[in-house]
Amino acid sequence: APAAARPGAPSPFGAADPASKARRLARGPVSDIVTYHPDRREGALRDGTLKREFKEEIKKSWEEYVLQVGQETAQGTTFFRDALNDILARGQKVF
Repeated sequence: APAAARPGAPSPFGAADPASKARRLARGPVSDIVTYHPDRREGALRDGTLKREFKEEIKKSWEEYVLQVGQETAQGTTFFRDALNDILARGQKVF
């Protein structure tokens, strides 16, 4: 059988790699915040208030992320924080 068809075999697209999957799952909800609130984000970036401005959205996204990857992965990696800094804060180290 092809490698991808065997249970537990790595996918040719890397989907079976838990770290890649967790990193991707962290980025999704953070990207959604930017998509739905572009003007608020611009103002918060300008004013240095990202954490306060998006406190509720970040909390909700974190909870969603924990449900998807599990508490251990969520707390034991920086994927979610990295996504906040890379995407929401446009590469600044805000979180």
